[in-house]
Amino acid sequence: MQRFTAKKSVKNISVSLWRRCLSSTSQTAAVKDSDEFLAKFPSFDYVPPPYSGPSADEILSKRKEFLSPSMSCLYRKPLNIVDGKMQYLFDESGRRYLDAFAGIAVVNCGHCHPDVVEPVIEQIKRLQHPTVLYLNHAIADFSEALAAKLPGDLKVVFFTNSGTEANELALMMARLYTGCQDIVSVRNGYHGNAAGTMGATAQSMWKFNVVQTGVHHAVNPDPYRGVFGADGEKYARDVQDLIQYGTTGHIAGFICEAIQGVGGIVELAPGYLSATYDIVKKAGGLFIADEVQSGFARTGNFWGFEAHNVVPDIVTMAKGIGNGFPLGAVVTTPEIASVLTRRCYFNTFGGNAVSTTAGLAVLKVIEKEKLQENAAMVGSYLKEKLIQLKEKHEIIGDVRGRGLMLGVELVTDRKLKTPATAETLHIMDQMKELGVLVGKGGYFGNVFRITPPLCFTKDDADYLVEAMDYSMSKM
Repeated sequence: MQRFTAKKSVKNISVSLWRRCLSSTSQTAAVKDSDEFLAKFPSFDYVPPPYSGPSADEILSKRKEFLSPSMSCLYRKPLNIVDGKMQYLFDESGRRYLDAFAGIAVVNCGHCHPDVVEPVIEQIKRLQHPTVLYLNHAIADFSEALAAKLPGDLKVVFFTNSGTEANELALMMARLYTGCQDIVSVRNGYHGNAAGTMGATAQSMWKFNVVQTGVHHAVNPDPYRGVFGADGEKYARDVQDLIQYGTTGHIAGFICEAIQGVGGIVELAPGYLSATYDIVKKAGGLFIADEVQSGFARTGNFWGFEAHNVVPDIVTMAKGIGNGFPLGAVVTTPEIASVLTRRCYFNTFGGNAVSTTAGLAVLKVIEKEKLQENAAMVGSYLKEKLIQLKEKHEIIGDVRGRGLMLGVELVTDRKLKTPATAETLHIMDQMKELGVLVGKGGYFGNVFRITPPLCFTKDDADYLVEAMDYSMSKM
């Protein structure tokens, strides 16, 4: 790892951290020279073919010229990822990295899993896009298999291309079905970046200055930073107050993530969802479970809402549904689904034969390889290891999450819970040099988002924790 110099931008580095890095050459050189540590890297028998494409600098130059200026990269020196296999990624030089982010909780089965890739190749060779106006078995087979994974009367599937599209459709259906316009969502939640979902999203950094109406944001039931601690029923009373004083007393619906992903892997306070569910139903609203990040076995349950003993009226999903293919879905009851027959509803690429083939393959891999059980087992093991690490490093304020959807929040002061935003970026860079990739999130950008492929092993978990420990020790 290169030493910081005066020419480097300090935009994302605190003054104190910057000075520490400048004052100690050995401190920043330690990771680069840690051959003994790197020898602990779990073995893997795949070697990617040589890469002959453009360099990272060339790609970055093209991105700056031709792609949206809103696009950003992780790390001070962006990675050029050119290959992937299961829980590992490879850069242009062939260096291997342990992927603990999975393309933002997407690649649940593992990168380029052969049992996903091969059916897709066969489908794309035979027929790529027939349109749902014709009959084709791919969309029918997947919708049947997907509906079988949901409880009760949740058996009508609408396919989309993303989580944003799925949530947009769910919000519209709730409003049509109830005849009400008011939606309640939770502060710090993220549901998408289109008109309706941006209104439901409750973080200013994701909300543009456009009209967003009809959404009320409830107090976040965050056990770590929330005003009522871990008292779920007190947070639920705020939902009751919002409905009682901010609406007609009747609402269209309530949308919520079982674990907030973009918001920093925030678990809901115990008892919150079941109490809120009763309040929402009494107000005539529908309960919408946003499973875009927590679904498809990631939390150790197949769906995140299963840990809260509630059955939603509508479930939205994306990300892990296709293991990287553009695919999303809304699943609801036949009664609620019928509202879309009042007019014409159509999605050109929703239910595309190639994407639904991938979706069906994902379900088969999760079952065949017992990935749900692995997520629960390895996730519990990793969480315990991270909790132990918290006892060693004061910078760790909280460890949370379920299964392989875990968060580690960093603070400079445990009592004040001061976000360690700059330190988070620095430790991420150090971990990258040790071959470990994690994401970050939370309103302050101070939470490690650990959402690896569900084939993650205990050896992988051990190495991740050791890399984090090593990186924090070099602060």
